[in-house]
Amino acid sequence: MDKTIEKIVSLCKRRGFIFQSSDIYGGFSAVYDYGPLGIELKNNISQLWWKEMTQAHENIVGLDSGILMHPKIWEASGHVGAFNDPLVDCKQCKSRYRADEFSEDHASIDWQDTQCPKCGTTGNLTEPRQFNLMFKTHAGPVEETGTEAFLRPETAQGIYVNYQLVQGAMRMKIPFGIAQIGKAFRNEIIARNFIFRTREFEQMEMQYFVKPGTDDDIMKDWKEKRLEFYFEKLGISTDKLRFHEHDDSELAHYAKEAWDIEYDFPFGWSEVEGIHNRTDYDLSRHEEFSGKNLTYFDQPNNNRFLPYIIETSAGLNRMLLTVLADAYWEDEDNNRTVMKFHPRLAPIKAVICPLLKKDGLPEKAREVMEILKPHFKVIYDQQGSIGKRYYRQDEAGTPFGITVDHQSLEDDSITLRNRDTMEQDRISIDQLLNYINDSI
Repeated sequence: MDKTIEKIVSLCKRRGFIFQSSDIYGGFSAVYDYGPLGIELKNNISQLWWKEMTQAHENIVGLDSGILMHPKIWEASGHVGAFNDPLVDCKQCKSRYRADEFSEDHASIDWQDTQCPKCGTTGNLTEPRQFNLMFKTHAGPVEETGTEAFLRPETAQGIYVNYQLVQGAMRMKIPFGIAQIGKAFRNEIIARNFIFRTREFEQMEMQYFVKPGTDDDIMKDWKEKRLEFYFEKLGISTDKLRFHEHDDSELAHYAKEAWDIEYDFPFGWSEVEGIHNRTDYDLSRHEEFSGKNLTYFDQPNNNRFLPYIIETSAGLNRMLLTVLADAYWEDEDNNRTVMKFHPRLAPIKAVICPLLKKDGLPEKAREVMEILKPHFKVIYDQQGSIGKRYYRQDEAGTPFGITVDHQSLEDDSITLRNRDTMEQDRISIDQLLNYINDSI
């Protein structure tokens, strides 16, 4: 099977997972809209992550911080001064590139002798210039320097500046974590690979505050926990995931240790989630710029310290693309395309199909739907042959097909079809709810 990103993009549009933003106007680059199936899948993933991070841990609580924050936050975090990419333009074809696409050591490149990858001309590339990735806006009615603000490029800073308030309000003791899911915005020079890199995205982050000296063991523990989540909760293939450790050239200046969970996408191995030991850098910077004491009082030992932070940070969009790529399967023996989502992630859990549009079968099928609808996302479908209806739902990733026929009217049983195996079983209607529940 030749699994390509183009095939996944095509299926996403065809079945209502993901659309190009502003499609009727020719599209808006690197921004995407999530259709009826896409938003269900996205919500299922985010709810699963939220449950895993908060409900499963007594010492982790949630937060929803603002997208707009005080501009000095971004000075303290280093984004205003350092959140830049070197930008190169082609004067001939107007294409734009990051300088590090040509070489990590882009400062040594003779740009006049460098060929444009798109138009092939030489001597038309500009010298690199710094390009800030933050979206700038203004807060208030008048556009003045004092009203300058930014759409947040990451969600973590909202956790750091609220950590003391959360700790006090919830009486948290070290170690403890704060989890957040929220939108972030980056004016990416080059956005590529569908929803992998976009200008508007959602982050799922948990910042874990720990006592210095305990950070190494806690870092190791969270690495194991996060990889296990992909295998056991999302159902991702074990041979498609790996850890990548940041070496000295990749390691951020504030980080003591950093690891990426990478997935083998159709376009190659790429990061899905990062697990980082950020030390006390972030809190020390906000302490410096705000003038506030952000130390934690350790009552048993009667001392104060700045916590170290172990961060787990995943892009919801990237995690969704991981699920899509892993689920995509071309069943060549049966000439069908299947999205093999784990049932707990599937946007639609079951399709209910009357075999015919007459003889009381639609009414009986509606009765079955009413039984399941309060518990799961289910749909009703009576258009086309039963085979075509099944195949449509195979592409949507629906794990169960329920067919109501004349026997259903006699003994309250239905035919239950399995998406992956195409096997069909006869079960009673009163068993349906438990059967689907057990699969999830």
